[in-house]
Amino acid sequence: MIPGQKDNHPTFAKSFGFAWQGLRYALKTERNIKVMLVLFGVAVVLGLVLHCDASEWGIILIGSAAVFCAELVNTALETIVDLVSPEYHTLAGHAKDISAAAVYVLSLLVGIAGVIIYFSAAMRLMIPT
Repeated sequence: MIPGQKDNHPTFAKSFGFAWQGLRYALKTERNIKVMLVLFGVAVVLGLVLHCDASEWGIILIGSAAVFCAELVNTALETIVDLVSPEYHTLAGHAKDISAAAVYVLSLLVGIAGVIIYFSAAMRLMIPT
């Protein structure tokens, strides 16, 4: 801490509380977050049905977490843009579109990885080695 500066940081426990508050708000207000949770559930069921191995589960979980976190960051960015630019502005629109595009690209690539994993797991079930 800088001498003479008041410590404004919340406690460790309060920081977790703020994080939960943000997650609850996003789940309550953002359709895409809900869609991603449903798709995560589908990914888990597919992984269980196809008997994915540990490395496949690792990729599924990391990919799912990355997409979910990217959507949370996108939501935060859109909220900030709406705060500072309540009226439409071209640059504000570009910022929101680019942030959404980042989630889209990540989702597409994680989806491709999922198809590869599930196809490989299905082949193992159908053609035992």
